[in-house]
Amino acid sequence: MPAFSPAEITAIVLSIKVALVAAVASLPFGVACGWLLARREFPGKALFDALLLLPLVMPPVVTGYVLLIAFGNQGVLGAWLREQLGIQLAFRWTGAALACAVMGFPLMVRAIRLSIEATDRRLEAAAATLGAAPWRVFFTVTLPLAWPGLVAGAVLAFAKALGEFGATITFVSNIPGQTQTLSAAIYGLLQVPGGEAGIWRLTAVAFVISLLALLLSEWLVRRQRVAQER
Repeated sequence: MPAFSPAEITAIVLSIKVALVAAVASLPFGVACGWLLARREFPGKALFDALLLLPLVMPPVVTGYVLLIAFGNQGVLGAWLREQLGIQLAFRWTGAALACAVMGFPLMVRAIRLSIEATDRRLEAAAATLGAAPWRVFFTVTLPLAWPGLVAGAVLAFAKALGEFGATITFVSNIPGQTQTLSAAIYGLLQVPGGEAGIWRLTAVAFVISLLALLLSEWLVRRQRVAQER
């Protein structure tokens, strides 16, 4: 069994924590944006959709720099959060979670939107004609039917967060024990003579975690579909 160094174990645990926080915290916003794009028409919808997808095509370093300008200690939002709420994101693991959430958000929204668009609107209309309020229709009809898309979106965001590097290292740097995730640790080992063994260990861990997450997602989606067919 490979012997992981304390620094490698810390990077693995931190990566999982950052990825989980990023996926879970962004899920409500992903559901809201996915539903809005799938169910509503409004002026500027195409622009709104393009802005949501922008992190996918924009260089990650640019995204990280924008986050640093906005949420850095001297940034407009960052200074307010630090002075009013005592929250500091730059060069903290919470900032890494924010960067990962931003980078994975387009994938999450896309999966959720497609899932909601695929749901049968006639079921929503039937619930509405029976007197259900719009919020009740959403939580009792739309969300259960779109549940596989929510799972897929959350897993995609988690996997993206696990492998995120450019935006994260630009926004929170590569501080061992604080912001050094798996990707940053691998990058650091590339600069160290004889670091190949550590690189292979961390690469294997990243591969296994990502594969298990995808397999779990597929199992949950299949289970939900079987339950709906009964």
